[in-house]
Amino acid sequence: MADATELTRRTMLVVGGTGVAAGALTLAGCGPGGEADAPATTDASTPPSASEPPPSAEGGGSAAAGDEIATLSEVPVGGSVGVDIDGEPALLAQPEAGRVVAFSAICTHQGCVVAAAGDRLECPCHGSVFDAATGEVLQGPAIDPLPSIEVRVEGERVVSGA
Repeated sequence: MADATELTRRTMLVVGGTGVAAGALTLAGCGPGGEADAPATTDASTPPSASEPPPSAEGGGSAAAGDEIATLSEVPVGGSVGVDIDGEPALLAQPEAGRVVAFSAICTHQGCVVAAAGDRLECPCHGSVFDAATGEVLQGPAIDPLPSIEVRVEGERVVSGA
């Protein structure tokens, strides 16, 4: 008969498997992707306050490449609005009269939907702030800028694509 201090292979698998799972769960709560930084399990596009409209509620609607996204008058000079481009949340800004830029509204930190806030773009999940004219990070935790989206102005229309 085996010594009582010896562990069977089955015992090792059960104990070892439990330890690995517990260790993985413990590590999941650590670091930048941990529970404290994770977005809520609800829709990430929901702003922190029900009184604030989602980013796509302002300005134009959904558009495919070459389609009208918004009118120039819907994008305030020096400001920004949320829209959909090809079914994805996006942000339009008009840094100077007649020049419109667009960026993905998906935060480069953890994928929450960023909201238009005048000359800034703000992530409601973790507080990242981006410049509406350039998409560059003004305040972290995001490190990378928002990806730009090609748009052009045709008369009074803002159109998707180059």
